[in-house]
Amino acid sequence: MNGVAQTVLGPVAGDRLGLVLPHEHLVFDGSSVFAEPSSSSDRAMAHAPLGWDVLSWLRYHPYENLENVRMLDEDEAAGELTLFRSAGGGTLVDVTVPGIGRDPEALARLSRATGVNIVMGTGLYTEPSLAKRYRDMTIDEMAAMFIDDLRLGACSAGIRAGIIGEIGCNWPAAPTELKAVRAAALAQQETGYSISLHPGRNREAPFRLAEVLRESGANLSRVIFCHTDARLRSPDDRLRLADQGCVLEYDLWGWEGHFPSYWTSDDYMDLPNDTDRIGEIRALSDHGHLECVVISHDICVRSRRVRWGGWGFVHIPAYVVPMMRKRGFAEAQIRQLTVENPRRLLCVPPGDSARA
Repeated sequence: MNGVAQTVLGPVAGDRLGLVLPHEHLVFDGSSVFAEPSSSSDRAMAHAPLGWDVLSWLRYHPYENLENVRMLDEDEAAGELTLFRSAGGGTLVDVTVPGIGRDPEALARLSRATGVNIVMGTGLYTEPSLAKRYRDMTIDEMAAMFIDDLRLGACSAGIRAGIIGEIGCNWPAAPTELKAVRAAALAQQETGYSISLHPGRNREAPFRLAEVLRESGANLSRVIFCHTDARLRSPDDRLRLADQGCVLEYDLWGWEGHFPSYWTSDDYMDLPNDTDRIGEIRALSDHGHLECVVISHDICVRSRRVRWGGWGFVHIPAYVVPMMRKRGFAEAQIRQLTVENPRRLLCVPPGDSARA
């Protein structure tokens, strides 16, 4: 249906993807996003072993413990995936890219072990995370790398990516980051694959990047703007982006206001709770934009896994979906959000399948 999606184990027909989480991380090295605690009283926590005695602190300092941001245990990841499958999950998109520890062979092992379809991303994360060889690339060289990952494979085993992203940007976007955004547009034009874009922490960041993508020839209806729930807190801003045909991704389900004032680059921002997210999606639906919304968790620290008392990948299928039903969402609307919208974005349109 509408083509096929490229997973780490090969092409999968769209009607076999099932419920999809379009923005997650399984094997992830967040060393580049690790931040030493600013308080001298907390600095001992930076290298403390992960355990029950630090989990409460981690709710407010998720990136300030090195062990918490380095998700390298495949057995732990497999356990989380198994829970997701048991809750009715079918497909997970791992948007880990160079700069944050992408491991294609580990993703293939996890898919075989759990039976969950895994789609791998190609792209580059934020400039500070990247080795010099990536920062020195031209736009055309970046685009060629993305296209090779999509068509030939990202490692010697020939494991192919199935989405462009996440493309990581700060605010304001750094030169390397803008090159990667433009390269993503070129790769999309060549292959037909969707783009997953991480805007910088500023409410204007999505709109600036949409301009860059449009100028570069991208199809904005196949561009996912990540972290809507941590960037666009104004209803007018959300409609402004959706009216351009862009896809708004609510991908922080379960995270509610646990961040201090540095969450955005220039202002304090309260994250919504899950009930707020449901209400915001309803408002987008009322304006005719339900087809422009996808939902996920963006689990990129271990303390958000079930193993360590977090929500895990099961949160949306096991808890959010029932919450939506209780708040009046029809089954067709829930299916639109969790199955049909991500399927459209992951499946290469029939006219582009030969190129991909």
